[in-house]
Amino acid sequence: MRPIPCETDFDDWVVTTYGETGPFTMLFVLVRIGERQVDLLRSAYLHVVGDELRWPEMLGLFAGAGVDWSAVVFFRADQEGLVEDADARSRLASLVRKLHEDRSLIREGEFFNEDGLRLTIEEVRAAH
Repeated sequence: MRPIPCETDFDDWVVTTYGETGPFTMLFVLVRIGERQVDLLRSAYLHVVGDELRWPEMLGLFAGAGVDWSAVVFFRADQEGLVEDADARSRLASLVRKLHEDRSLIREGEFFNEDGLRLTIEEVRAAH
């Protein structure tokens, strides 16, 4: 079986992460980026059990959220790999609570735009 080509930064991240850990659970949060803010929209988790997952499949999943999003941030639920559904739900709820308190935590995840290309987030300082 031939490997599926990687066409986005997201695809590269999935292949690399799977290569490092094997199957893993990822938590993700869809966001809308404004001029000076990042709004959290929807969140979910997904068990990744192979390195075949690609950006077009994720876009199909995101379409089901029914929101106008502009970026998504991914976090591994556990550095060791897969977690049980109950643990994934609990860790996702905790992550979303923390992100509501501090958007800078997005920097600790893997942040991608609508095209599956890597983004960075920078703090906006108030003008004096």
